[in-house]
Amino acid sequence: MKELFQHAATTDGITVRVTVNFLPEQSQVEAGKWFWVYHIRIENHADQAVQLLTRHWQITDGRGMVNFVEGEGVVGEQPVIQPGGSHDYVSGCPLSTPFGSMEGFYTFRCEDGSLVEAAIPFFPLAAPATAG
Repeated sequence: MKELFQHAATTDGITVRVTVNFLPEQSQVEAGKWFWVYHIRIENHADQAVQLLTRHWQITDGRGMVNFVEGEGVVGEQPVIQPGGSHDYVSGCPLSTPFGSMEGFYTFRCEDGSLVEAAIPFFPLAAPATAG
């Protein structure tokens, strides 16, 4: 499992794992558009259930332009993750440069009502040299 996910961060018993892949078939390099897909696995190693409330992304392109993306849940869901459980989802990121990066955090509500900001690890977005 750990080989599948290239990046990981753990905060208060919540582990966020990420793998990212460049998608040439979704990119339009000649038009200055590159596209990546990323797979996130959120694991709950804490002793109580947690619910993912919001996402907070910092997306930086190859020119250093930063875009902040915030919203409720992930891909339209606010999953509850039981102790020992996990939640997976896949999403994508377009950029106008062949490289950049993403990082951020999720806000979770624990069963006891407390909130946890769990780090999403920094991960690079890099198109192969053959793609641009």
